[in-house]
Amino acid sequence: MKLSRTIARPLVASVFIVSGLDVLANPEPRATAAKPVVDKVASVIPFAPTDPVDAVRLNAAVHLGAGVLLAAGVMSRLAALALAASMVPTTIAGHPFWEIDDPVKRSQQRVQFLKNTGILGGLLVLALD
Repeated sequence: MKLSRTIARPLVASVFIVSGLDVLANPEPRATAAKPVVDKVASVIPFAPTDPVDAVRLNAAVHLGAGVLLAAGVMSRLAALALAASMVPTTIAGHPFWEIDDPVKRSQQRVQFLKNTGILGGLLVLALD
């Protein structure tokens, strides 16, 4: 099983490292999409960022940092848990297929939503197995 984990960790981590770097370089488009979720989270969690750009940058930093740790096998369970926790608001903000009327766009966003839930499942296996 160790060999499979050694291979799986960087494969799962790669999407977080690449997207983390991308979002840190250009957070504004994702901040616009994230605003409704950021507002809801900030209204419930007092220490959560209220500015969508700050929230998106923080999420990207978690993705990048935890992704690097996971890929390297350093504190991999904690890194996988951090990534799993960050996937919930990321997926809800980024792929709200239930709000889209156009059938083609709705289907595309549903696929992305389900892809993220699949990645979430992989992270949970890495963290808890």
